[in-house]
Amino acid sequence: MSAATIDRPARRRLGVGAAIVLVLAVAAVSVLIGVIRSAGVPDAAGEQVVAPSGAAELPPVYVHVFGAVQHPGLYRLDEGARVVDVIAAAGGLTPEADETAVNLARRVTDGEQLRLPAVGEAPPADGAAAGGAGSAGGVASDGRVNLNTADVAALDTLPRIGPAIAERIIQWREANGAFTSVDDLLAVPGIGEKMLASIRDLVTV
Repeated sequence: MSAATIDRPARRRLGVGAAIVLVLAVAAVSVLIGVIRSAGVPDAAGEQVVAPSGAAELPPVYVHVFGAVQHPGLYRLDEGARVVDVIAAAGGLTPEADETAVNLARRVTDGEQLRLPAVGEAPPADGAAAGGAGSAGGVASDGRVNLNTADVAALDTLPRIGPAIAERIIQWREANGAFTSVDDLLAVPGIGEKMLASIRDLVTV
């Protein structure tokens, strides 16, 4: 038997061992590359959005709706809700409802009483609900001007309140809901402390 024949099994074992070592090295490199990629590039699909633990929740508002709605009653809504949201919560309008009689875009206020009239009924005074029934022509029985029901003409009777500021008062009322205090007038553009002081005793909510 020759020396070449004797060394052939040893060479075969050496070749198999080298191949195994090469495969293991390639696998280790692949794993290392995968770890580096996962650490350097975040997986967008795995991202989570966590709300701040201290985030404040908006306070709810309670509205009593009745009249031409499917389910009259007291409803709890989110702050910033509008008349259309109250109607939706009450199951929608009835077939005889006069949907043009109210401002669907007006924001409601906490404690408001909202009446949806039927066709042919007198519509509610715009914005009048938070404190009770509206007064005729926007003037209360004691002669004061009701900020929640007054029109431009009624507001224009107040000292230092012209048609322009009267319009702003009504626009504020339509955008923010009924006045809950006479002091709310300070939020109306053009009304300051001095003007408010001059009309405070002449208006009501």
